[in-house]
Amino acid sequence: MENNYYDPADLKKFGKITEYQKELGDKYFSYYNDVFKEGALTAREKALIALAVSHTVQCPYCIDAYTVDTLEKGCSEEQMMEAVHVAAAIRSGASLVHSVQMMNKVKALTHG
Repeated sequence: MENNYYDPADLKKFGKITEYQKELGDKYFSYYNDVFKEGALTAREKALIALAVSHTVQCPYCIDAYTVDTLEKGCSEEQMMEAVHVAAAIRSGASLVHSVQMMNKVKALTHG
């Protein structure tokens, strides 16, 4: 097996983050579990959002976990990829909108 920095087996160890700081770890898991409960959004919708955000923050553990989660919640491959494309569009737009800052700077430097 090839050695990788991100070991898929480590995802199963996530629950152990309380080992070095139990109080804060427990608070995190309580919050996390509340966030993913059915509410104004369905659990399925929340899973698709999580899958998209996972790609935006580029977390391989999250991508693995929410790929499984969205499939288990009945999402199709097409829905999953569409959610990822939404994330990609927002991420690229966030980079491109900063070009306004560059354009402002260029204009200030060249047009005094």
